[in-house]
Formats: sequence, C-alpha cells, structure tokens
Amino acid sequence: MTGAERGYLLLCGELADGEKPLTPAQLRTLRRAVRQSDPGPFDPDRALTAEDLCRAGLRAEAAERILTLLGRDRALESYLETARLFEIFPLTAVSEPYPARLTQRLGEDAPAVLFGRGNLSLLQKPAVSLTGSRDPGDDSARFARWVGTLAAREGWVLVSGNARGADRCAMEACLEAGGAVIAFVPGELETCCPRTDRELYLCESGWHLAFSAWGALARNRLIYALSRHALIACTGTHGGTFSGASEALRRGNGPVSVRDDGSPGSRALISLGAHPVSELSTLAPPPELQCALRAASRMGDEAQDFPL
Repeated sequence: MTGAERGYLLLCGELADGEKPLTPAQLRTLRRAVRQSDPGPFDPDRALTAEDLCRAGLRAEAAERILTLLGRDRALESYLETARLFEIFPLTAVSEPYPARLTQRLGEDAPAVLFGRGNLSLLQKPAVSLTGSRDPGDDSARFARWVGTLAAREGWVLVSGNARGADRCAMEACLEAGGAVIAFVPGELETCCPRTDRELYLCESGWHLAFSAWGALARNRLIYALSRHALIACTGTHGGTFSGASEALRRGNGPVSVRDDGSPGSRALISLGAHPVSELSTLAPPPELQCALRAASRMGDEAQDFPL
C-alpha cells in the first residue's frame, strides 16, 4: 500500500473509531489547496505534514482535524485486519485497480475510498447496468431477467444495486447463465457473500456501515458511471430508481434506456432523454444514442468547494 492510498483511507475512510472523515467536498477543497501551494511532481509515498497544511492556507482548526485523521494508524490497522477476516479489501482513488471510468465520468465526485469483496478484476471489463423498482410487475421482472441473460451471453459484466426486485432478478439470471455481476451496496458488505468468482460487491467509505437511505441513493451514481449502457426495468416518478436515472441523464452519463411500459415514471425519464425500449435483442447501446453522446455536464453546475 502506497502512502497516498493510506492517506486516502485515513482521511476518507469510516474506520469505526468515532472520527468523522472528510466529506467529498472537503477532500476536494484540501486537494485543490495543496495542489496550488505545491505544484511540484506528485509523490505517492509522501505524507502530508503540518507545514504542508500551513502553506496551503488552511485554518488552524482544519489543519488540526486533518492531522488527527492522518494519525489514525492504529484504528486503520485494526479495521483492515477485521476486514481481512471477511476477505474484504480496500480500494482508493489512487489504487492501480481503481476503475478509470469512475474518475472520467464523476471527476472529483468519484469515491475516494471503496471496499470490495469478490473478484476485483471484474472492474476492468465492459459493463452494462440494470436497475428498477423493488416491486416490479411480471413483465418488468421478465425484462430484468432477460437483460441479465443477455449480459451473460454477450460478455458484459452486469452492474446493479443488489436490491430486492428488479436488481436481483437481473443479477440472478446473469449468474445462472454463466455471466458476471458487480453490485454496489449501501453498507453491510460483510453480509454479501460471493458464491462464485464471477461476483464483486462494493461499498463506499466503510464496509461495516449499516444500510442508510443516503447510501442507497449515493451508490446510484456509481452504478451509472461504471456502465456503458444503463437499462431500467421499471420506475415510479419518485424514489431511488428515478433519482439515479435522472441524475445520470443530467450528468451526461449515458446512454440510458428505460422499458417503455407507458407508466408515468418511464414517460418522465423519456422526456429527460432516456431511450425507450420494448424488446431487446442486444445490450449494445442503440446507434442513435451512441451518436447523441456528448460531454458530461456534471449536474449542470461546477462542483462547489466546501470550507474546511
């Protein structure tokens, strides 16, 4: 583990020690301040010092907090040791296996710290995603299973959220057909037990964290960012599925296709730019969507710094 990887874990990891790590916005502020004060070549093994923080213009209280986080070595070692018992491993934004697609699509909103369980090499393979409501109708469930089966047949890794309903329908069908799956879960990674070497489960910030509504919403951006074609089996006009899809469309993290079942949710996503589909013979993005892809407009606004 390089010094930079360790630094990310200390600053941004939930280490079950009672310390509150930096938020993504606070990390962004720190990164920019340090870059501006020291534009020299990046050394992945160099640790931040009090002098670095002072030179970067951080307030005394902010510098003290950062140094406290960086001093959590004992907590980090204990946290990682327990993780190893569950075959859980850390992955940071500067780790070699970290998927470039997350950084390319999310920029500084990409997670600084992930924890994984399963086959890490799946992150380097082309992926499509399937998400949908937790209580899909029969037709929506069949659509989800067909997407999972097609992913296996065509050699895509299927990305989803492992939620009850459409997500699991697609994941189970993909695995049954011999395919591979990646699931971003909103916490409790130790309960996700890969049964084959064709599974990878990931969560953000901390592997021990309990389920939270915030975590469930936040992981949606990762599902869409990692996939080359995002498909939605069914959605309402509110809730996690609609929120994740509409955010991906605003970011330009397309292409996004939705099963056109005539529901208010699917109609709303189509009006935002989602491609309507009914029957699928392939999961490759439709030609009209491939031609329409443009540079992402990150939620329409530049990310704002957060004062440390």
